[in-house]
Amino acid sequence: MTSQKKGFWPARLLEEQWWWPTLRNPVDPNDTCTEENSIDESSEPKEKAIISANIEVKEVDSGNTHYADDMKHEIVEYRDEANRPWYKFFDEYEYRIPKKVSSGHRWYHWFDENDTPAERKLILKLDIILCFFSVVVYWVKYLDQSNLNNAYVNGMKTTLDMKGNDLVITQAMYTAGSIIFQIPFMYIFCKYPSHKFLPLMDLGWGLFTLVTYRSNSTAQLKGFRFMVGVFESAVYPAFHYLFGSWYKPSEINRRGGIYYFGQMLGVITAGLLQSAAHRNLDGVNGLEGWRWMFIIDAVITLPVAVIGFFLLPGTPSQCYSIVLTDEEILLARKRMRENNVGEVDPTSAFFDKKLWKKIVTSWQIYALVLWEIFLWNNSNSSSGSYILWLKSLDRFSPGRLQNISAITPAFGILWIFLICFYADLFRSRWQAITIAQMLNIIGNVILAVWYVPEHAKWFAFMLQYFGWAIAPVLYGWHNDINRHDARVRAVIGVVMNMLGQTFAAWISVLVWKTVEAPRYLKGYSWTAVSAFCLILTTFVILFFYKRDERRKARENGIYVYNSRTGENMPEIFKEIENELAFKSFASVDKSS
Repeated sequence: MTSQKKGFWPARLLEEQWWWPTLRNPVDPNDTCTEENSIDESSEPKEKAIISANIEVKEVDSGNTHYADDMKHEIVEYRDEANRPWYKFFDEYEYRIPKKVSSGHRWYHWFDENDTPAERKLILKLDIILCFFSVVVYWVKYLDQSNLNNAYVNGMKTTLDMKGNDLVITQAMYTAGSIIFQIPFMYIFCKYPSHKFLPLMDLGWGLFTLVTYRSNSTAQLKGFRFMVGVFESAVYPAFHYLFGSWYKPSEINRRGGIYYFGQMLGVITAGLLQSAAHRNLDGVNGLEGWRWMFIIDAVITLPVAVIGFFLLPGTPSQCYSIVLTDEEILLARKRMRENNVGEVDPTSAFFDKKLWKKIVTSWQIYALVLWEIFLWNNSNSSSGSYILWLKSLDRFSPGRLQNISAITPAFGILWIFLICFYADLFRSRWQAITIAQMLNIIGNVILAVWYVPEHAKWFAFMLQYFGWAIAPVLYGWHNDINRHDARVRAVIGVVMNMLGQTFAAWISVLVWKTVEAPRYLKGYSWTAVSAFCLILTTFVILFFYKRDERRKARENGIYVYNSRTGENMPEIFKEIENELAFKSFASVDKSS
């Protein structure tokens, strides 16, 4: 008996084993996109509308449709902007949700009021297989990223005879690998399934984390850290790309915030694990405690890579999930279509001139990259300024110092929760960003002044993670802004992250010089300026975003016009106005 093979695995086995991820492309039984079932436009009833000078919004029956740009969009609301108040500029969802729908929104509900039971079940599944798993991946990534500094102060410096700027250069090697190797993922995100390339990246950085324990020279250490940076390069933008593929704009910020918890957990636990390894394993099997730390991190990382292969769902259009049902995959696609989230066009090429012309001539690539540069420079937490200030007080033992240093990232989890949930539940990303950055500016101004009571410095340092608490909101908004084209979304997302990280790398050398610790006048001042510039850039982006959303309002069932200027006024309204005007003229003429 023989079995037909496809590669190494028998095709029959791959088809029958439910636990093995395979491409799933269920067919929607309700799909009526055929000539036989096509809708005859001429058979639709003509909408009867009543015009009133005092009525801004006119709602219509669901049977009415409007054909624009060769696509059919169901118009559920006609909106006259003749008397639009100025403050509506700040309403991000003004052109996204009809008023009848938005009026039922309850900010304190986890689910949207219009979500069906099937949608809620789907969202819960996605929260487990995508959102919760992303936290684990990011936590592991940060463990493997931050273990170098912990190892340095726990014996690695002496063992490897590290001198001068060896540590800084080793850190720069990691950053170089991370920045350079993000470039291919502009292509990979849309070409290959995430359940394959992300676990492979996890596996790669886990293996190079493991072999780091065998380092016997600084040259070997630098090479290993470069490879760890290479394999960790795409993780952050990759998960945000997946969030943008599965979640609606009003859902994504919370999930991005939960994902970001992984970094804070990594900051909190990395030092504790290193302390435990040094205390309990130093000398075991002839290995120093810092070497055991790399082994422990690898042991944690490698199983996560294996789990990711089976758990990550891919995207709705290229779904490999073993957890979601066919009906849930179809529902996910429907949700994305309703929010105009574009899928990858299999006929389009990555190096298509039209694609790159579209990107290069857009406002998005420039405004969002500038936004990201300010984001990467608006936090003082990466400088180590807080722990260096604690050390300068010369009143804490090493163990006590380690414990106190975990306070700010613990507050960071709270700040992320508040800011990201605020952005979603109150449907105002610009407000969440502005509030966070105002608090960030206050903290950095206090530290720049420096000569203030000690309790003021404690207060200022507790605010330091407000700077990065907005990162999930920025990436979520980017996903929304570029939702119509998956390739554009992938390219701009990677470019944002790559250039933001690049600018932060060289600017930090100028403003966070170790010899200036813990005062860091230039560092705190630059951070405050970056936070202020980020707020200004946010309003620039809000302007362009609202302009584009107004142009695309019909996709969301909203017909926007201005009766005062005649702008885009529906023909049916013009006909009725002319008819009313004629009747009025006729009645006047008759009475005279």
